[in-house]
Amino acid sequence: MSLEKVKELLVDLDIDEIQNAVNNALKSNNAQQILQTLCDGMFEVGRLYEEQEYYLPELMLAGETMEEAMKILRPKLSKSDILPKKGKIIAATVKGDMHDIGKNVFVTMVTAAGYDVIDLGKDIPGNIIAMKAKEENVDIVALSALLSNTVIEIKTVVKELAALGIRDNVKVICGGAPLNQDLASKMGADIACDDAVEGVRLCDKIMAKKAASKVVIKG
Repeated sequence: MSLEKVKELLVDLDIDEIQNAVNNALKSNNAQQILQTLCDGMFEVGRLYEEQEYYLPELMLAGETMEEAMKILRPKLSKSDILPKKGKIIAATVKGDMHDIGKNVFVTMVTAAGYDVIDLGKDIPGNIIAMKAKEENVDIVALSALLSNTVIEIKTVVKELAALGIRDNVKVICGGAPLNQDLASKMGADIACDDAVEGVRLCDKIMAKKAASKVVIKG
């Protein structure tokens, strides 16, 4: 089965056939080629979402379909097959908030985009998020707060990052229905994003700026 068929099934959200397609593709393609094809498929899903041909349910199903494919592909990938990582991200839904749909979609999208993502889950205390961010030396802390009464927990995370001395080393992005840039700034976060697709784009901008700041101009 061709690589194009694998991509087609992912974009078409065919969760029932994706594993068979990956198994068949492995007969004539290496695991890295298939991984790249799946990533391309997720980018296409993102495009369809931006053009309002797909909505949140389709994004969720795309993430589930991608995970089904990776169950077959992951054991076939050697360390040399893994695509170079753009950066490291911790993602979590803040303390008191049990909603994780948006966060899960973001994790799927940003993983497909080439990031090393540590998903802490939902209802995570700020000190745990901060400690893990320091332990893993992450570039970005991505927080989800869907409830208006849990937005304040973003400020808690930011304070904990500062207490550990790493606030200046990480960018804090956040998303959720109550959030806009003004509120995010009041909570001490760097950037608010409207959805998972925008979140990936913002992460790319953050890492591009970070890479540019490391360039040394020799005179």
